[in-house]
Amino acid sequence: MSLNLLVTVRYPKSNELSLVRIKVPVGLGSPRFLRTVTGDHFISLEEVMMNNLDMLFPGMEIVSCEIFRVTRNANTEKDVEEADDLVAMIESELKERKFAPIVRLEIAEGMSLLHRGRLASKLELNEEKDVFEVSGMLAMRDLFELAMLEYPRLHDPPHHPVDHSLLQSNSNIFHIIRNAGSILLQHPYESFSTSVERFLREAADDPKVRGIKMTLYRTSSKGSIIDALVQAAQNGKQVTVVIELKARFDEASNIKLAELFEEVGIHVTYGVVGLKTHCKVILIVRQDYSGLRRYVHIGTGNYHTDTARSYCDIGILTCDESIGQDVTELFNYLTTGFTANRNYLKLFPAPHMLKNALLSRIEREIKKHSTDGGGLIQFKMNALEDGDIIKALYRASVAGVKVDLIIRDTCRLRPGIPLLSENIRVISIVGRFLEHSKIYYFRNGCIEEYFIASADAMKRNLEERVEVLCPVELPELQKELREVFNTYLSDRCLAWDMLPDGNYVQRRPTNSTPLPYGSHQQMIDRAEKRLSESHKLKNKRDHTYD
Repeated sequence: MSLNLLVTVRYPKSNELSLVRIKVPVGLGSPRFLRTVTGDHFISLEEVMMNNLDMLFPGMEIVSCEIFRVTRNANTEKDVEEADDLVAMIESELKERKFAPIVRLEIAEGMSLLHRGRLASKLELNEEKDVFEVSGMLAMRDLFELAMLEYPRLHDPPHHPVDHSLLQSNSNIFHIIRNAGSILLQHPYESFSTSVERFLREAADDPKVRGIKMTLYRTSSKGSIIDALVQAAQNGKQVTVVIELKARFDEASNIKLAELFEEVGIHVTYGVVGLKTHCKVILIVRQDYSGLRRYVHIGTGNYHTDTARSYCDIGILTCDESIGQDVTELFNYLTTGFTANRNYLKLFPAPHMLKNALLSRIEREIKKHSTDGGGLIQFKMNALEDGDIIKALYRASVAGVKVDLIIRDTCRLRPGIPLLSENIRVISIVGRFLEHSKIYYFRNGCIEEYFIASADAMKRNLEERVEVLCPVELPELQKELREVFNTYLSDRCLAWDMLPDGNYVQRRPTNSTPLPYGSHQQMIDRAEKRLSESHKLKNKRDHTYD
């Protein structure tokens, strides 16, 4: 992924040309953009190099200078079933990644056909299929350097997550969860620190907590999550962490994390052979007044302090007995690998149950619509790629079921095609936060069903990973999820509608639009309103008591 200059040089009075590759040294503290003396003007490092090549090649003639970028295949996974030592195998993969097969060559506009062909040949690429000419700058993600500059007028107003209205109290968090039954968390609008991290912090210090189990796919290298787990182990609690070593680009940090945990006595496992552990689950076993009780957190996003402030995710804290039993079964599976006789009461884990749960509910919606009408399916996720799910949604549309899909990224389904998908609409929300939550809704006649999940409707998630689909059953929590769907579907600022040909058109506010701002700001306002109403109710109760 490095930037490279392809420089053509020759000696004076010589007709012999030489090609030289020079790496643009971006990264490891070296910025891509350099500030000029005029203050708010920047120039790219490669432009500086291209205009000073005489310093690298003194006395030589610079004939041309072109820029290119190579992409290697990050998927270098070996057969884990054959590995004697999984950690050693992953470390070996990381070393080999630098020399992995090249899968793409990007070239700047204007590179000569001769040089394009020679590069493709040297890199053993198909010039027609693997070489892409880019109009504009390469490696545009480096523009984040400019986006991070301190210019308040060019940034959104600072956002500070609020505490969940039920978690403002200093009471024991387990008592709060027990009294509520279940608590729905909406990040980044509601604080991750005072909810999920607090859940672990209090568990680490609570003398009645007997054990903690959790999955880790990606997490902050430093932060409250790791500190709480270490503290729990040091306090003598039984702590088990299922770490996914094959979380792409986080392999090295996860290996270090596993070593740290093992040093303090945390039991570390690496999940089930052949499957990535992608579910986000915490199980805490506590000695309550009536006996052992299980407290659970299930989320759609990683246990990562930093991304929790910029990713839109949903989580649930619950002491539901059936969900607690299911999560126990899930951890038994993750730590042993055996699947026999695992009966789940409410959860639908992948790869054995989740996909069938979605497909069966789509078919059920079709049948109910054919007899009663009013069929409605709504999915919100990062990507829709699984062929079986897509075909089922097409069948639902043909049957007359309305289908709303909020898909931020890849979507292989095409909406609005006559006689096939005319009852389907697809929108993508792109704003200040990254949409990352996965929510599944089925009208199911009058018995509505809401689910949150760690999995997108992608083949890899549904068939090659350990994921979890969790029902949200309390009416007040379902109401919150209904507000989420309604807010996104009515957005006139951040929403992009997919056309039948796969292109997108951004929605525009109209004169009749009641709220001239996007769904993210509306969600911020709604979280603050919930907190304000909670304060008013508390003050009213206190006043009445006085």
